[in-house]
Amino acid sequence: MSRFHRSCLWALLASLCLALPVQAQVDLSGFIKLDAFSDIQLSPTGEYYAATVPLGDRTGLVVLRRADNEVTARFALGKDTHINDFYWVNDQRLLLSMAEAYGMDDTPSSTGELYGVDADGKNIELLVGYRAVGSGPGSRIQTRTQEAVSAFLLDTLPDEEHDVLVEVWPFHDDPYTRVERMDVRNGKRRQVARSPVQRGEFTVDHAQEVRFVRGYVDGNVSQLFHRKRAGDEWELVNDERKSGRIEVPVGFSADNRTAYLQADSRKGPDSLVAFDTATGERRALLQHEVVDPVAILYTLGDRGIPVGAQYLADKVEQRFFDAESAEARLYRMLQAAFPGQSVYVTSTTRDGKLALVQVTSGTNPGDFYLFDVANRKADYLLSRRTWIDPEQMAAVKPVSLKARDGLPLHGFLTQAAAGQGKPAPMVVYVHGGPFGVFDSLGFDTDAQILASAGYAVLQLNYRGSGNYGRGFQEAGAQQWGKAMQDDLTDATRWAIEQGIADPGRICIYGASYGAYAAMMGVAREPDLYRCAAGYVGVYDLDLMVREDRKDSRMMASFTRQWVGDAGTLAAVSPNRLADRIKAPVFLAAGGEDRVAPVEHTEMMEKALQKAGAPVESLYYKNEGHGFYKGEHRTEYYRRLLAFLSRHLGGSPAK
Repeated sequence: MSRFHRSCLWALLASLCLALPVQAQVDLSGFIKLDAFSDIQLSPTGEYYAATVPLGDRTGLVVLRRADNEVTARFALGKDTHINDFYWVNDQRLLLSMAEAYGMDDTPSSTGELYGVDADGKNIELLVGYRAVGSGPGSRIQTRTQEAVSAFLLDTLPDEEHDVLVEVWPFHDDPYTRVERMDVRNGKRRQVARSPVQRGEFTVDHAQEVRFVRGYVDGNVSQLFHRKRAGDEWELVNDERKSGRIEVPVGFSADNRTAYLQADSRKGPDSLVAFDTATGERRALLQHEVVDPVAILYTLGDRGIPVGAQYLADKVEQRFFDAESAEARLYRMLQAAFPGQSVYVTSTTRDGKLALVQVTSGTNPGDFYLFDVANRKADYLLSRRTWIDPEQMAAVKPVSLKARDGLPLHGFLTQAAAGQGKPAPMVVYVHGGPFGVFDSLGFDTDAQILASAGYAVLQLNYRGSGNYGRGFQEAGAQQWGKAMQDDLTDATRWAIEQGIADPGRICIYGASYGAYAAMMGVAREPDLYRCAAGYVGVYDLDLMVREDRKDSRMMASFTRQWVGDAGTLAAVSPNRLADRIKAPVFLAAGGEDRVAPVEHTEMMEKALQKAGAPVESLYYKNEGHGFYKGEHRTEYYRRLLAFLSRHLGGSPAK
């Protein structure tokens, strides 16, 4: 019997199994419905599972005993509070980081608070947070230290029963982070390290020593510091200004002498490097021909020694320092069992005998299997969206082309089988970011919604995108509306030449930067695109740069380096080019958006109206950078598909 037709493991986490076939009208319900759970992890002994689950206006935690699937704990706070992440810190206790929807904004933001809760639901404590003593939601919850800080788990300290290391970020004037040892029972903390550089991020070795810290000077210049043991002075081992590269520690060898670094390069993808902490010598270990590592692969168990990397190119690949290691053989076996899909171990027991394995693809939002390492047996556990049948989703295939200046470009085409083999109406779906973000072979809800409506969906990793090395990303610097836009134009014309797209029925669409690119597309290429849709976009670059400059020196430095200087960007700001836009436009925005303030969309709409261009819009005053509430997302996609249907001829929503 197939995975799709098996009964759901937990009624709390997975609902009825409903397929989503391609049809005359698109049923949005299955696409809009939240995943049955956000994350799931094994406890260190394998006695429990813990999972975060959506509970209407909040996100809760459920703990289940693995032997009988009995729920042993439920945890949730008040309205609009959400568990951002969680960690097993010993056999019986979890640490939770929180998010909350503030004021009028429906989109949750991290609070920086840490809660502790036992696997049986007892001993709930607010361990770190800014709230006053006694203000927690319930008599059992008391703030331990009232501070204006954010705290994040750094290391669980496997050899310690009750202590962990947390990384502490002050809210306001102090930009220097610190590491503190915290008792997970009561939140008592003491400082063990302080960063010598602003916005420092720390790395701990297997002996529980804080060994590395990476931070920034002069805005966004990366520096890496190392020390051999606690009490030693920090030594600068990499300065981006001198070396021309950024190095990020990803782990240590078993004896703690060798540190593993991910190092970028302007001449190709990121590599993995062995750094001898005694001599300072570096030795190259792994580098893919095309893409950066998307995940580091570790030994199973609590030590987690790096052994290789996973890559997302035109297929999923795992490569190892030792191709015959136990981990390499294990991943080869798992990959063979799930061909064409991404396989990744998400959590393990302390002894490494049991592992949770996630399997995903362009058509599969995610299945989880419990893997018995000794017996080499993987048992299906549950799925993120049991109601989606991967066999009914549109196929996703990689595409490659060259830009007009010869730069190799990579992307993905999503299209239902019924539309293949002939020119089809096409949506160029542009990812946001733009820098460092990239499209991949993973499940993309927007792409599948569009494909279910009958469109070929082209996603391009234009210059500036991540995953293809530092040189490719830096090729997008100060190229908003210029070479980055040319890449999208070249990809659109390539799709026409390949017989993929009907040249008279192409729309360009995206969110955030993708919305900017959509408006620039119809401004620069009025004869290429039939329509454009922009979701939570930025449309006035001078305004964006001025606002970023107000926020902080760091943001001012970033936008100056990657976008340009205020006062010079009118020629590449779509709201200043509205008189060139003739194609119909659909705009959507949230009134509480702090990334792309709603003023951008309002200015864009007014400029189009003044120019006489056809424009329609959708606003939700309480939404942020992307609509969060289900009813708002449903109406957004309903309006988007109706707009596309009128201009390209695809299916509307039910």
